[in-house]
Amino acid sequence: MIIVDSKLQKRVETADPIRVAIIGAGAMGLGMINQITRYTPGMKVIATCDRTTEKVVAAYTASGIHEYTLSGENINVAQDAVNSGKPVITTDIDLLLELKGIDVLVEATGAIEFALSTILKAFEKKINVLSFNAELDSAFGPLLKKIAGEKGVRYSLGDGDQPGVTMNLYRYVRGMGFEPLLCGNIKGLQDHYRNPDTQKGFAAQWDMSPEMVTSFADGTKISFEQSCIANATGMKVARRGMLGYNFDGHVDDMKHMYDIEQLKELGGIVDYVVGARPSPGVFIYATTKDPNSVKFLKYGKLGDGPLYSFYVPYHLLFFDIASSICRLVDFNDPVIIAKDGPVVDVVATAKVELNKGDIIDGIGGFKTYGVCENHDVVTGGGLLPMALAMGCILKRKVPRDEVLRYEDVEIDENSFLSRNLKMQNEMFP
Repeated sequence: MIIVDSKLQKRVETADPIRVAIIGAGAMGLGMINQITRYTPGMKVIATCDRTTEKVVAAYTASGIHEYTLSGENINVAQDAVNSGKPVITTDIDLLLELKGIDVLVEATGAIEFALSTILKAFEKKINVLSFNAELDSAFGPLLKKIAGEKGVRYSLGDGDQPGVTMNLYRYVRGMGFEPLLCGNIKGLQDHYRNPDTQKGFAAQWDMSPEMVTSFADGTKISFEQSCIANATGMKVARRGMLGYNFDGHVDDMKHMYDIEQLKELGGIVDYVVGARPSPGVFIYATTKDPNSVKFLKYGKLGDGPLYSFYVPYHLLFFDIASSICRLVDFNDPVIIAKDGPVVDVVATAKVELNKGDIIDGIGGFKTYGVCENHDVVTGGGLLPMALAMGCILKRKVPRDEVLRYEDVEIDENSFLSRNLKMQNEMFP
């Protein structure tokens, strides 16, 4: 965002940087620390929390931060370090949240339960939160938006991943007076049956966990991402799992594959396509009734309509994190946030034949993958949200590719996640 660089430059001139605390020092956390430290004047990382101190030290060193404080569990040591301008490393999330002077907390773990617990604690401490966790926002974004508002703080999902990039494009297209009818994600591969064993080599190549990479390949990640967009726009899915066409060509050339009347009837849809170009980008199909707009869209080589294609040919991960932070802190302009209550959920689906007594593993595991379904169908059919699936015990045999229901599993209805999901559903009946 062009306006962001001017605002950050003013912060440089007044020696008042945005003070950022980061949770998670994996591949994305390292990238954020490096991007802020090396390339973002007017912003500073003041603290980082991770289960492994060595990962944060490595991230700091790679980013050119050579003076830092290992706080242990001593809040006074940590606060003194922050006050003196020296960033803190801690494994204690509660200590980090006690620090004074945090302008924004960036959550980048990908873990749902830990992230939800942490963000709710941050809201109590009056700390703004930027999330890089689509899994969390898909499941609990409406709840987080509502509680943030009640506590007088700000919350948003960040830019750089597909939901944020899509929402920027959505706002841009709407701002020109067009009606977006499809928000699409472009994938190079989708195979519901990938698992941590099949993805181990690719994960090692990019210093990522096999489970994370599996969630990219098996369709779970894209389901969470498109759910976030649905909840931010009010769009639905045309069918369970989305349409998900395979197309060998440019997204400009596949508009004929969609029924514009169906898109309008649903109020727009979120979807994805496999194999199309430009990959790994995002696209929006929009329409207009304005004859002058129709005329000059044709002049601009966008075709005859009634659907017009707009796209961004990439998503830039942590490279866009600084603009997200500045937009939230200085302009109260969240990149992407739930519009109201849930619209589309992600539900757990059997990746293999599941037997009685099987315990469901986590996202990107061996047992399940996630697919999108409209929220009213999920609640009406008792479908099991992917966010609650981990640790559930099967009560019966479930064939591969069958969506799980609450009645199929033993689940702790008093667990932290179950209680908060129930609270969210009661907030938005």
